[in-house]
Amino acid sequence: MRSSAKAAGPQVLLGIDPSLRGTGYGILVLNRGAAMTPAHGTIKCPPKWEGSRCLARIAQTLREVIRQHAPTVCVIEGLFYAQNMQTALIMGQARGAALAVAAEAGLEIYELAPRRVKQAIVGYGAAGKVAVARMIQRQLGLAETPEPDAADALAVALAYTQSQGRLALTPLKRI
Repeated sequence: MRSSAKAAGPQVLLGIDPSLRGTGYGILVLNRGAAMTPAHGTIKCPPKWEGSRCLARIAQTLREVIRQHAPTVCVIEGLFYAQNMQTALIMGQARGAALAVAAEAGLEIYELAPRRVKQAIVGYGAAGKVAVARMIQRQLGLAETPEPDAADALAVALAYTQSQGRLALTPLKRI
């Protein structure tokens, strides 16, 4: 088991925005109030791939990201309400693959609702992906706007940091 996220020194967070065809991830390093983003990206899987192959790609990539950056905390975006049951099941599978890898690595795992993330980052709970990506670029001082899924993953991690040290109306859900 890794050390607690409240330990002294830099805190390394892994943000995840799960999806079968485009799982976003982002590493956020916090050190004395400053945030750095050493890595972010999207785990892309072509539509012709079987779902099981996509799940394996998600797991392999996240294991490598965890190995390279040694985060202690994982923050994953919660599932949004899906009217289509098949879509909800597929999203749940991608989320399960990501959660299993984070748990396997001994990370503390938290969940944030998509609306809560958007509210924290953009100030509007129904903000679009482009607005989130631009605000993430601005808040983290990135040279370029990250891909939407990677931006969402960074937004989840950043929203988690903003919730720390504050009195939250609803506590973070630890998984």
